[in-house]
Amino acid sequence: MKKTFLTLVLFVFASSLFSQSFVSPMGFVENETNKQKVIAYIKKQVKEDYSAIGMDDPSTLRMMENENLDAFKKLTKVSNTTLLKKVIKTYCEIGMCNYSTILMMYIEQNKASKKTLEW
Repeated sequence: MKKTFLTLVLFVFASSLFSQSFVSPMGFVENETNKQKVIAYIKKQVKEDYSAIGMDDPSTLRMMENENLDAFKKLTKVSNTTLLKKVIKTYCEIGMCNYSTILMMYIEQNKASKKTLEW
């Protein structure tokens, strides 16, 4: 009984460490555990997105995983976190919760926020 309980506790702990849920780039603490969480999320998200459109070949998946990881790293360095928070909320709510899309939309929103209407 004790051995079974211990095995169950270890399984739950291990699965929570490598959870495949969205990891916010805001305030990201770079350590091995957090890096693995980001990688697990990216792999899951890319596989789901590209399998849905029939483009889940290894080459495409690795390319898009790398693109998402690069985007995540850039998102950890953005200055306007209030805007980033809004972009994440907007795009994750509509099922486009990948770091490449979030970065692209953050860049566009940030540019637009500095422009004004002129004649």
